[in-house]
Amino acid sequence: MTDSLTAPISPLPEIGTPVPKKQAWYATLWVQVSIAMVLAVVVGHFSPGRAIAMKPLGDAFIRLISMIITLMIFCTVVTGIAGMEDMGKVGRVGGKALIYFEIVSTLALVVGLIVGNLVPTGKGFNADPATLDTREVASYAGQAKAQSVSDFVIHIIPTTVVDAFAKGDILEVLFVSVLFGFALSAAGPHCRPLVDFFEVLTHLVFEIINILMKFAPIGAFGAMAFTVGKYGISALGPLAKLIATFYITGTLFVLIVMGGIARAAGFGILKFLLYIKEEMLLVLATSSSEPALPSLMAKLEKLGCSKPLVGLVVPTGYTFNTDGTSIYMTLAAIFVAQATNTHLSLSQQLTILGVAILTSKGASGVSGAAFIALVGTLMVVPSIPVAGMALILGIDRFMSMFRALINMVGNGVATLVIARWEHELDRATLQRNLS
Repeated sequence: MTDSLTAPISPLPEIGTPVPKKQAWYATLWVQVSIAMVLAVVVGHFSPGRAIAMKPLGDAFIRLISMIITLMIFCTVVTGIAGMEDMGKVGRVGGKALIYFEIVSTLALVVGLIVGNLVPTGKGFNADPATLDTREVASYAGQAKAQSVSDFVIHIIPTTVVDAFAKGDILEVLFVSVLFGFALSAAGPHCRPLVDFFEVLTHLVFEIINILMKFAPIGAFGAMAFTVGKYGISALGPLAKLIATFYITGTLFVLIVMGGIARAAGFGILKFLLYIKEEMLLVLATSSSEPALPSLMAKLEKLGCSKPLVGLVVPTGYTFNTDGTSIYMTLAAIFVAQATNTHLSLSQQLTILGVAILTSKGASGVSGAAFIALVGTLMVVPSIPVAGMALILGIDRFMSMFRALINMVGNGVATLVIARWEHELDRATLQRNLS
């Protein structure tokens, strides 16, 4: 594979070659998605019934992207690994990524725990768990179950190869993809036609994604209109302090913690955020990081990260690097305890932290998964009444928007950091591409 630093410079266009026209501002994706979100808020506020009926538009767009994600990951990882000369790099990159994910996501859990104690968002609620309507929480509790480390590892291995793609489990697909990549690399020239086929298929998949992304404004409108119409802006009032605390904490985590990591790696966090503004808006509208996954991976490759590195780090981070979810889980757990007047000792809070380190790994960016993971955490820590989760169920969609955003940004930063560790791109090249 040609290194990005030694790749030949493309020749200048010949005289007479038509220069591509600059895209009009209103034709750019981020402008269209922004307009769609503003319209969605207006419709949701003034015509809730019609807004709720728009839900299929958002669901359909998410499903369109979801149907192609597993194939995209498979092709990207297989062709990337099969074309690598240094097979040891795969294990090295994977090891660095897991260590990075564990450190940063644990730091996010600690930040949520500290902020929850410093800013008592639940004080004054005096909620009696016995009087709360827990029917909807019970449905989430049915999906939440304690998962041991061995259970998690076994879950990575699919029942069959086809089953991994049928379920759409990204971690299982990644496992199969790495195996196929190693096998094709070991087979050598005999399997070269198959590698060429996957490379052509990769180009085809990304062309399909380009087509599907044209529907992003429609999907964003449907998802945001449903959220505002269903839950209403007025529903934010009683829990405004919790929402504001989470949003401010998450923003500071991105700017200070991720910003510090980015600066150490040689790039500015604000430039990176501007670079992925389309993906950020899409995540905010749909409350899920999944629709932004394909275009985020493509943009990271354009910055100079190699295809196998992007293919390994981003999908793995989708499960293991959930910084926004981590902040939310400990912050929300402390809120529920305060709202139900449940005193937590230091040892109990450390128990919550330890359990959340495991349960947060099951919240993989799908809307609502973090709520399930938090219910699972509280079930393991009986000192906090699970019934108290009914207090925040109504605003979970608004919390989900921002935690998915932080998750996505964190995965992008992690990929660039690990690419710098692997000497795939230098500081000057990265800054120039971001500009």
